[in-house]
Amino acid sequence: MSKPLTFGSLFAGIGGFDLGFERAGMVCKWQVEIDDYANRVLRKHWPDVRRWSDVRTWPQPDTERVDIICGGFPCQDISYAGRGAGLEGERSGLFFEAVRVVRELRPKAVVLENVAALLTRGLDTVLGTLAEIGYDAEWHCIPAAAVGAPHIRDRVFVLGWNTNSINDHSLKKRDQKNTITRGIGSGCDTANSPVLADATRGGLQRSHKPASSATSTRKNRQLQPARGSSGIGGWWATEPDVGRVADGVPRRVDRLRGLGNAVVPQVAEYVGRMVAERLGQ
Repeated sequence: MSKPLTFGSLFAGIGGFDLGFERAGMVCKWQVEIDDYANRVLRKHWPDVRRWSDVRTWPQPDTERVDIICGGFPCQDISYAGRGAGLEGERSGLFFEAVRVVRELRPKAVVLENVAALLTRGLDTVLGTLAEIGYDAEWHCIPAAAVGAPHIRDRVFVLGWNTNSINDHSLKKRDQKNTITRGIGSGCDTANSPVLADATRGGLQRSHKPASSATSTRKNRQLQPARGSSGIGGWWATEPDVGRVADGVPRRVDRLRGLGNAVVPQVAEYVGRMVAERLGQ
């Protein structure tokens, strides 16, 4: 049996990417996150994983090299709700720090995530910059609704392949199973994708079954299917049980911010499985 793929997580937040990639069979080796509350969440669920607080001073001389680097870099300057500074902004400009880390560690693949506005506010720069450091990139907008969530949450995923690590045949492979499609253009048009959500069914048209607890590296974080259902579409409850809280929700603002910034784990798993397949795992 081949060794599992390893990954490092930039802008880890509360661990959405990390949880999804673990469910796809990968192993997290390090996380980089500056927010104090998010780091408390990461310490609770990944107690044995090395963490660093500032992407601008990562990697360190003893940083472990990984197969994949993932990260949802800040969206504040890219989002249409912001001032539109784009990748020139102080926060979204941390994309270039992520590129520096990738250039130094040279993983087989890099997976980046951001809001849908990236398609018109910097995707050309993202692709060009990755190409400059030797990564052939492709992208697609995948909403959370594509994995059965009761909300849209459009997000762009950019996959960059190290041209020295992936053979030409694999890079050029394009078939109906591949959701990530080069040249998608502007907007988040997923209606014609054969593997994304059917709105009338609330799940994937072709879905993977959730990883069993036997294959999960951390059983206590395995998300179980909803009652009487199976597959990715069954992970969501359209009306989740939320009881009354007399004294409020502890650290409510921190929790909401963490959830708002997080990558949806089910989408991350779906992307992670495609990355693993491309890398021959």
